[in-house]
Amino acid sequence: MIPRYTRPEMASIWADESRYHFWLEIEILAIEAQTKLKRVPPGVAARVRKRAQINIPRIEELEKITRHDVAAFVSQVGETIGTDAAWLHLGLTSSDLLDTTLALQLRAAASLLIREAEGVMEVLKQRAQEEKNTAMIGRTHGVHAEPITLGLKFASWYDEMRRSRERLIRAREVISVGKISGVVGTYGNLDPRVEKYVCRKLHLEPARISTQIVPRDRHAEFFSLLAIIGGGIERIAGEIRGLQRTEILELEEPFGKGQKGSSAMPHKRNPILSENLTGQARLLRAYAQAALEDIALWHERDISHSSVERLIGPDATILLDFALNRLRFLVDELVIHRDRMQANLDRLGGLIYSEAIMIRLQQKGLTRDQAYTLVQRNTQAVWEKGGSYQKRIQSDPEIQKVLTRKDISECFDREHHLRFVDYIFKRVFSK
Repeated sequence: MIPRYTRPEMASIWADESRYHFWLEIEILAIEAQTKLKRVPPGVAARVRKRAQINIPRIEELEKITRHDVAAFVSQVGETIGTDAAWLHLGLTSSDLLDTTLALQLRAAASLLIREAEGVMEVLKQRAQEEKNTAMIGRTHGVHAEPITLGLKFASWYDEMRRSRERLIRAREVISVGKISGVVGTYGNLDPRVEKYVCRKLHLEPARISTQIVPRDRHAEFFSLLAIIGGGIERIAGEIRGLQRTEILELEEPFGKGQKGSSAMPHKRNPILSENLTGQARLLRAYAQAALEDIALWHERDISHSSVERLIGPDATILLDFALNRLRFLVDELVIHRDRMQANLDRLGGLIYSEAIMIRLQQKGLTRDQAYTLVQRNTQAVWEKGGSYQKRIQSDPEIQKVLTRKDISECFDREHHLRFVDYIFKRVFSK
């Protein structure tokens, strides 16, 4: 059975309650900072922290009049704190709240995504160890190449997910930047020490320089990273989809009791999880494109980025969280058909060892072109007529002059091709 995505943490980051809570905390911290600078009377911050209440229906009611969410919020909170409302939002502009809050939201989202990526890494590592020596055919251009192991596929996916985790950690740092610098970033009616105080309390770095906003290259980097991770997820999903094709059927998604693959064809078992992940990767790329478009705003700020970020912030992070959760389930429950892997290894009658024959001929003194011509002549015959490639090589009079039967037999040793699997695993997992 496919588990439903029920984890509430990511969605709660983007809930109205969370956003308004962050706004209020920023406002109170700004009052505290300005109290230290003697711009606000003592005791105001403590009273505001005690009395301030957030009433979302009232904010929505006021926003219908103001057509401005922050203005409606400030008015609503002001209604609950009496005369101390005079000190609320003193010298601040809307983006001081919006951008600093967005940094907090994206940082929290990144932490959850890091945790989910680590879960995927865990299951990929487990499957890699289990299938380290499960031989299968490697493919280039979709055509049989030489033997690999299924464990190597899992190890490759693990290593990419590890890089994604490291990128998320870096992106979390890049995005953890706040600003309390006023309407055009000059601290015209503020003091830089207010920004420093607020950001320190929120464990953010103050932007070195801002306009009315934090420049959007940081956000574009963050959402581009999410798209890169989506691409890695799609790589895994695409491989599973490809290897579940009826003609190959080496891997197969779990198929639960009572599950139906098609409304019309009862025999169908479709790779719906992988296809779903592929579609989600496309959305993540679209969100990254939108974030890139947000970099070039007019002058010190316009709000063309605002509608974009209100959508892609929650959508992209929730979607990637969902995708990583689904990928972990898919890999953990993946069905492996080892008999089909063996059958596909044998399907071309040994042609997959053609390079080994060519190299052995070169080692015996033939030029590369001479060796390639001899080998390809025999491979083409087997490709077109079938049969055993090893027997055809053994019966070729020109090759018999150069290679012994022992030489030829050694070239068809699968273990020779896989002798460095342990070395690769040590390099991947020793970190």
